[in-house]
Amino acid sequence: QVRLVESGGGSVQAGGSLRLSCAASGYTWRMGWFRQAPGKEREGVAYIRSSCGSTYYAYSVKCRFTISKDKAKNTLYLQMNSLKPEDSAMYYCAADASLFASDDYWYRVGRYNYWGQGIQVTVSS
Repeated sequence: QVRLVESGGGSVQAGGSLRLSCAASGYTWRMGWFRQAPGKEREGVAYIRSSCGSTYYAYSVKCRFTISKDKAKNTLYLQMNSLKPEDSAMYYCAADASLFASDDYWYRVGRYNYWGQGIQVTVSS
């Protein structure tokens, strides 16, 4: 069983930055950040494979967001720069412990079996 606890959300003006953290208990093979705005489906934002650090990003956040993981602390991060109002959403940390699972479809909710409680990010114009 893996427990995920997010922190670091809040409110910021457009163009600002925030860093989200997700402390994980237990082993994870891959982790991701998702977000869900009111009335919209949950969407994959960024992904990292714990073993080698390979990363993927949604097109809308490329070159603005950076996902990373501190293996010693077993903590996932999402550095968000140049934030836009459309980045406002509840952000969720997700993890999967399936060994040797592929990176395919990293953006699909069903690829993860552990989820954090979510943390709000609000970007004002």
